[in-house]
Amino acid sequence: MCGIVGYIGPRSCASILVDGLRKLEYRGYDSAGLAILDTRAMSAGEPAKLNVVRAVGKLSHLDDALREHPLVGSVGIGHTRWATHGRPTEANAHPHLVGEVAVVHNGILENHVELRQDLIARGRKFSSETDTEIAAHLIDIELANGAKTLLEATKNALSHVRGAYAIAVVSRKEPDVVVVAKSFSPLVVGIGEGETFAASDVPALLAHTRDIIFLEDGDIAELRAGGAKIERLLVHGDGAPERFTVTPVVRTPKRVDWSPSQAEKQGYKHFMLKEIFEQPAAIENTLRGRVVLETSDVDGTEIGLSEEAVKKIRRVVLLACGTSHHSAIAGRNWIESIAKLPAQVELASEFRYRDAIIGEGDLVVAVSQSGETADTLAAVRDAKRQGATILAIANVVGSAIPRASDAALYTHAGPEIGVASTKCFTAQLAALLLLSIWLGRRRGSLPEARAQQLLQGLVEMPSHMREVLEHAEICQKVARRQIYTPEARDCLFLGRGLSYPIALEGALKLKEISYVHAEGYAAGEMKHGPIALIDSQMPVIVVAPKDQHYEKIASNVQEVCARDGRVIAVVTKGDTSIAAVAQDVIEVPDADPDLTPFLTVLPLQLLSYYAADLKGTDVDQPRNLAKTVTVE
Repeated sequence: MCGIVGYIGPRSCASILVDGLRKLEYRGYDSAGLAILDTRAMSAGEPAKLNVVRAVGKLSHLDDALREHPLVGSVGIGHTRWATHGRPTEANAHPHLVGEVAVVHNGILENHVELRQDLIARGRKFSSETDTEIAAHLIDIELANGAKTLLEATKNALSHVRGAYAIAVVSRKEPDVVVVAKSFSPLVVGIGEGETFAASDVPALLAHTRDIIFLEDGDIAELRAGGAKIERLLVHGDGAPERFTVTPVVRTPKRVDWSPSQAEKQGYKHFMLKEIFEQPAAIENTLRGRVVLETSDVDGTEIGLSEEAVKKIRRVVLLACGTSHHSAIAGRNWIESIAKLPAQVELASEFRYRDAIIGEGDLVVAVSQSGETADTLAAVRDAKRQGATILAIANVVGSAIPRASDAALYTHAGPEIGVASTKCFTAQLAALLLLSIWLGRRRGSLPEARAQQLLQGLVEMPSHMREVLEHAEICQKVARRQIYTPEARDCLFLGRGLSYPIALEGALKLKEISYVHAEGYAAGEMKHGPIALIDSQMPVIVVAPKDQHYEKIASNVQEVCARDGRVIAVVTKGDTSIAAVAQDVIEVPDADPDLTPFLTVLPLQLLSYYAADLKGTDVDQPRNLAKTVTVE
């Protein structure tokens, strides 16, 4: 949530900063702003000017404000804000200008109340309700009290704060420097030719550089046009003789192989639609180099567990939030049926506040698209403290959760810009199935012949997915006829077995982007409440591929029909039983029952997309949501 960009170099930077913010729109925001140092008067002995322009709403409003009040300069910072402390207003928008400094900040300063009270008692005046303005005051005070550099002033200021932050600072006193720091919020540095960048996420930088430094928690960096000097800031806490210690560190840039065009729409109306159609390629990228058909096995080098360690695993605990939680439910089914290991799925936002019994012998699999989800990260750290082994499944290389884990299995889906996750979900499914097969082969629970079937099916899956996507217009017609109607205010999604998490995911997608109320249920639970809602006005989307649950789900369909429910069925090609009673049928290719989720989720994503598009909602940036949830 929120987005930071920074630039220092030879070029005029206003357009660079705004373009970077535009690449971060998917993170969610309600206001935006820039702070740029104007150094033109310095040649005449005058000090640099620090100018700020801010606007509420979309970046188009910031564009309008910049046309009215242009900013000149080659050093600056920018921000898109998602409100936490204080309403979405221009006064609460970032950057915050206090005295000599301007600050942008993501995260939450947990001791903001006591800090604000102390600063007010010292005569400081506040112009906003935000916790970020506190950081600006603290840095300004340090400069006034004799800090020799902006870096020193920022270190001193940060030693007083507790909580999560990614911060970028510029100052009139040192107009050739940008200082950045991070703790529990994402921040990366880009190294260009004679210019240096900072951003919350890689897509903001891809148009300018692919050489990225992923900052670690506790890093503070001084950015100049020629590069970055990074130090590790260790705060000792109140009462310590020295508030903090600093250690110089070297962070080697990593070459990111995402091309700038991957972050563009490439002719699609929305990023979400583009990413739905990118899923076959995302699966291919996730499988590449990991499937070894010759030995009916998975190359699990990244997983980082020895054969002996695998045999000592007593259970697997999957931690996730949102869409990742739904992929984790599918992963649990595979781990139990393929690896024959006890497995449980936990909502990370609940797990971290329970006295969960976990420790040695537990393999904790943390699933997060961004690798920065705050609740999942906190749960990972807690599980690690208790002695569990942690494996991260994430899409963003070098993100916080993989760094906090013992090993990481990256999905390689490429950047996902739409807030509603699609290709990262199916890539997570692929990674979880690979993990299950790898565990099963090492524990002796998965026969070679069955492993070969699963792996061969996985390799062939992208072509089957393309077949489904070639008939997307069917989903568009069904969405128009069944969901985009005045009566369809609620939808019910039903599934059994591996189709249950797909039903959950279908309901979530519809809620997220079309604002139609929807619920996903295990079909066997329908009689325990949801059946009371079914009438002739309610679309009921049933996920019913040919698998071991088919006869049971067919009975559930009959129960819906008996109450005049409007059945939309996702079925295996050639189905005649459910097709005979459903109002609409969407077919998917025949596949191994363990692989059906890769196919059945596609129509549900398309139904949600087309329903939202017909309604005219902001598909890529649905209201109140953000791509990366880095605050509680």
